[in-house]
Parts: sequence; C-alpha cells; structure tokens
Amino acid sequence: MILMLRSVRFLFVAAAVAACGGEGTPALGGDATPPDATSAAQDAPGAPADAAGRPGASTGGAPDDRPAIIFLGNSLTAGYGLTAEEAYPALIQAKLDSAGYRFRVVNAGVSGETSAGGLRRVDWVLNQPVAVLVLALGANDALRGQDLDRTRENLQAILDKTRARHPDAALVIAGMQAPPNLGSAYTDAFRRLFVELAEANGAALIPFLLEGVAAVPSLNQADGIHPTAEGQRILAENVWRVLEPIVRRIEEGRTAG
Repeated sequence: MILMLRSVRFLFVAAAVAACGGEGTPALGGDATPPDATSAAQDAPGAPADAAGRPGASTGGAPDDRPAIIFLGNSLTAGYGLTAEEAYPALIQAKLDSAGYRFRVVNAGVSGETSAGGLRRVDWVLNQPVAVLVLALGANDALRGQDLDRTRENLQAILDKTRARHPDAALVIAGMQAPPNLGSAYTDAFRRLFVELAEANGAALIPFLLEGVAAVPSLNQADGIHPTAEGQRILAENVWRVLEPIVRRIEEGRTAG
C-alpha cells in the first residue's frame, strides 16, 4: 500500500511539472523572458507584477534599484491558472515586504520549460542586479526521459553563467522527483542530481518543491496538475524556509557594510 501511494505521488509529480503548452512558451513577459517570446496571457495568467516590468523598473514606472531574487522555473513557478498574487513567487515578495527585506522578486517561470530552455534565456534574465537565483528547472527533462548528464550540464551552465555575471549572488536549487515508470536507477539518479548540484556549487537546496502538495487533490486545480492558491501557499512556505535565512544574511551584510 505504501509503495502504491509513493508511485501515485511520483506520477503526479511528473504530471505537475509538465508543459501546459510547448517548451519555451512563456508564462510571463518583460524582464523574465526575451523580447521575442510569446505573450503570457495565453499560458499562465499569474505572474507577479514586478516580473512584467523592465529590469530596474517597478510596475508604476518609478526606478526600482532593489536587487532581484529570480525564480527560473516552469509552470509551477509561473503560477499557471492563478492570479499574479497567488503564485508562490508573488507570495515570497509579500513575505519579503512584510519582513522589511529590500528585494524584488522576478518570476521567470515558463510553461513547459526544460533545463535547455532555461539555459537559452538565462542571459536575458540576468540583465539586472541579482541577489539570489532560485533554480527550479529539470523536472520536465525527467518527464521526457532526457539523459541526465545533459540535464546536469544545462543546470550547471545556468549556475556558471549566474556566477560569472553576478559573483556575489546566492544560489538556491529546488529539488524535484521523476516518475517511477522510468525505473529506479533513473529516478534515484534524478533525485540525487539536485543534491549533488547544490553541494558542488555551494547552493542552498529546497529538498522537494512540491512537498505537501503533490498528489493531494484538494491542493491542486481541476486538471489535477497545477497547485491551487492554497497549494501555492504551501510551495511558498517550502521555499521561504530555505530562502529567508539567505536574504536575512544578505540584508545583515548590507547593514554592516
């Protein structure tokens, strides 16, 4: 029975990160996606307001020089099917503001995004002051049974580009899981991939982004794939537990400096 429940959960995880559109279909525009990308309105109604502005600008048009916390991910990050305020990156912005931390969140979530797609657009995303990169990609690679060495290379290249452009930026990696039909060797290697990348790059690790949400019907939309607003709140808590100590340390460093 336990094994069956675990299998259902893993299968749900695979579906949860699947594209709602084709690979590279943006969930938002502005500073999070290249200028030739398709409009977000079709694919994911919920992108945080700041993500729709240009780098260094707020939605009101006034200059915004707050360092960015960039969430580079797929439709889970984009908040597919929800309002802008309900997606977990927007909830993180609210937590930052409430705690008095001076950062702005950029939701760079794209429906159907793979590690290769993220690598292709990361240079554009990095065209702004970056304090933290939260890397939430790779799950769609597993759904497609992609070679994990290639996935690792792509994710490592994203981290390398971030380090090169923003040497002082903190790195956070969101762990995911693969469906069991790919075999235990693949699923185990996929789970370890995120741990090993975090260790190799001195990055903080969110063990499982969908912890407490995957395979819980009441926390997912009618499609059984994407978290509801309540599900997104749980994702935000999963992220905040790891992110808050990082932004606190950065903030304390600013004050000391």
